[in-house]
Amino acid sequence: MSPLVALFQQPTVQVMFERVLYIWAIRHPASGYVQGINDLVTPFFMVFLQEAAPGRELDDFPLDSLRAEQRDIIEADSFWCLSKFLDSIQDNYIFAQLGIQYKVRQLCELIARIDGALHEHLRRHGVDYLQFSFRWMNNLLTREIPLACSIRLWDTYLAESDGFASFQLYVCAAFLLHWRERLLLERDFQGLMLLLQNVPTHNWSDSHIGVLVA
Repeated sequence: MSPLVALFQQPTVQVMFERVLYIWAIRHPASGYVQGINDLVTPFFMVFLQEAAPGRELDDFPLDSLRAEQRDIIEADSFWCLSKFLDSIQDNYIFAQLGIQYKVRQLCELIARIDGALHEHLRRHGVDYLQFSFRWMNNLLTREIPLACSIRLWDTYLAESDGFASFQLYVCAAFLLHWRERLLLERDFQGLMLLLQNVPTHNWSDSHIGVLVA
């Protein structure tokens, strides 16, 4: 839920998200609410909002212009899709988020195997994979790429039989390798982290995601 998008500043939208997240946390006491889950509601919410307001620009769409029944359907569908999706990766959101920590280690091992030069460059400058890829895993790249690209990426995730559970590891590896040349030009920890935590994807489109998941 990007604070820069006017849609998400609307009190009605914020209350809908609060209800979705509260009910999910109550129904999953082993996890409760974990920071970042709100980002995972957003793609579902936007898809169902687009269905209710076809052809409209959604970034500043006045949600109160919809009938209460329409808003209820968007909220309920977003909740059930979130619940179904998180069932497959709940280890990511239990105490200590062990599932994500395991995936970060897998990413480190994968990059070391397929691109030793980049892996050694990061290691030599003191960059720990946990420092940048934890957020990628926790938010499924929703904070790294534009919302429209997130929806396109998730469409591919959902089409994979084990998409969110394992395919995302390889997407994150491809995402890291996309920035390989720029990363190798950085000569200190600060420069590397600045790039890894603020990747310039604001102009990305569906074609970039197509390459990422190819």
